[in-house]
Amino acid sequence: MQYSIGVEYGLHCLVYLIDIPPNSSIGIKDLATFQGISESYLSKIFSKLAKSGIVSSVSGVKGGYRLAKLPEDISFWDVVEAVEGATPIFQCKNIKDNSFLCLDEDVAACTRATPCVINQAMLEAEVSMRNSLRSKTLSWLNEELKRVLTPQSRKKTHEYFANVNQIPDEKFIV
Repeated sequence: MQYSIGVEYGLHCLVYLIDIPPNSSIGIKDLATFQGISESYLSKIFSKLAKSGIVSSVSGVKGGYRLAKLPEDISFWDVVEAVEGATPIFQCKNIKDNSFLCLDEDVAACTRATPCVINQAMLEAEVSMRNSLRSKTLSWLNEELKRVLTPQSRKKTHEYFANVNQIPDEKFIV
């Protein structure tokens, strides 16, 4: 199991939207250029994020995207689910029904009554992972980035998006 790189790009780009001034947005072209990826690829990711209510789009010449919710209300799991979908990772095929686990009983009745222990274990692990990702929000990510990035790196990021969007310097902090 592996999440697509779209989840990572989505999270990286969403964090840039946190501190933009009200009624502002950042264009897909600018986000894609900053990340060094295709504009069309990032546009597909943001279409999914918009459909999930994580971002909202602003049309027009100065259009782009902005967060549709507060950063503390957007979890990593929200982004994973928007980009990857909600399908469980493990898809039990009930292969136990093909085995001879119920040699002394009616096989059909036995397999219907016996839960798949493998499926239960996999689903339990998935619930733990989802809960862990639900506990990490964009606010948490932003604070962690402030802690680990150098002031120079944060300033360069700020200047990039401030220049492409004419955002006053004091309004945007990455």
